[in-house]
Amino acid sequence: MSASATKQRALDTAAAAEYIGVARATLKKWRATGDVRVPYIRAGSKILYLVEDLDAFLHAHRVA
Repeated sequence: MSASATKQRALDTAAAAEYIGVARATLKKWRATGDVRVPYIRAGSKILYLVEDLDAFLHAHRVA
């Protein structure tokens, strides 16, 4: 498997919030309180969200 095939796209908090359709403050609140779990990565002072994790979050919270 090539390195590009294993590389995952990551978004910062602002981009992740836009991607899932919530305010940036909402995503920060969820992260701080743990009330709603959205997986994230802490890289030093940066918070990153993998697109595949955001897609899984959206799928899990889908109302059909």
